[in-house]
Amino acid sequence: MYSFGEKIKFHLFGKSHGPCVGCILENVPAGVRISTDELKRDMDLRKPKDGIGTPRKEDDETEFISGIIDNVTDGSPILMIIKNKNIDSSKYAGTIPRPGHADLPAMIKWKDHDIRGGGQFSGRLTAPIVAAGSIAKQLLPSCVKTAAFTRSVGNVADDSVRNIDDAFASKKYATRACSDDLDNMMKKEIMNASAEGDSVGGIVECIVTGLPIGFGGIWFDSLDAVLAKAVFGIPAVKGVEFGKGFELTKMKGSESNDQYHHADNGIKALTNNMGGIVGGMSNGMPLVFRTAFKPTPSILKEQRSVDLSVMKNTTISTEGRHDPCIVPRAVAVVEAIAALVMADVAMCEGLI
Repeated sequence: MYSFGEKIKFHLFGKSHGPCVGCILENVPAGVRISTDELKRDMDLRKPKDGIGTPRKEDDETEFISGIIDNVTDGSPILMIIKNKNIDSSKYAGTIPRPGHADLPAMIKWKDHDIRGGGQFSGRLTAPIVAAGSIAKQLLPSCVKTAAFTRSVGNVADDSVRNIDDAFASKKYATRACSDDLDNMMKKEIMNASAEGDSVGGIVECIVTGLPIGFGGIWFDSLDAVLAKAVFGIPAVKGVEFGKGFELTKMKGSESNDQYHHADNGIKALTNNMGGIVGGMSNGMPLVFRTAFKPTPSILKEQRSVDLSVMKNTTISTEGRHDPCIVPRAVAVVEAIAALVMADVAMCEGLI
């Protein structure tokens, strides 16, 4: 199993073409009512959309094996499974690693590695992450809200200033963009790449509001450190930045510093260049971070590789069912990871 968390511990298991994927959530308090309707809505947001997602369709029905009785937590570890019902293993070349994928290091490290569907490296395992994240959101204090949206797909970027209301509103769009125009442009970008047998990547932005000043830790327990570690566990993530991120390097301190002022509703910053985190802790502003996703490595275009069975150069064209862009579906996953981390830190700080 693959795990993170100090108090609310999350454990992930399964393979893309195995009987199921699933997870375990430890230390969730007893007596918490879980809305299965909310969980289903979150799971539906991760499902592929026609024309811009994989043709593989799964029910993604979450089965609670233990830890929840009549939709109420009982204090024991919550074991959830999601069955894999739509499997087609016929398109995978067992000895030729796909460029850009985990195939090569996995096949060299583990001689019996199951390459079908990406095995344990597959995005299929993000389904239980979203299920657990939905539970985590329901554990958090009502003032803490978590939402994400698509900031860019390929060369189509959203340059507007966005807030958490925009992120929530993105749920009505297939690409998880924040407007009709952007949704249409992002769809076209994805479909053009797909028509060429190729893929595109993009950026997901996530916003968390309602965190009290001082929420988080320092050094290796800092809020941004533990969040970045968890986010980097999502397949295809190649970068994470908080606030203005790398753009801060172009500013002077007088420009980048989020200056404070006091009003009737407490201390607030005049800007949010730091993304709501300083010294590893919340400064009371919205937590804002962006996650970069690489293009899907499994593509129809012919690429150079090596046949490991004979150690000879060859080519590979991946004909299986793959997303030409994972970004629209990854929005729900980033949001879920953020919620899991917030719930864990909240438990550590006695807020749950």
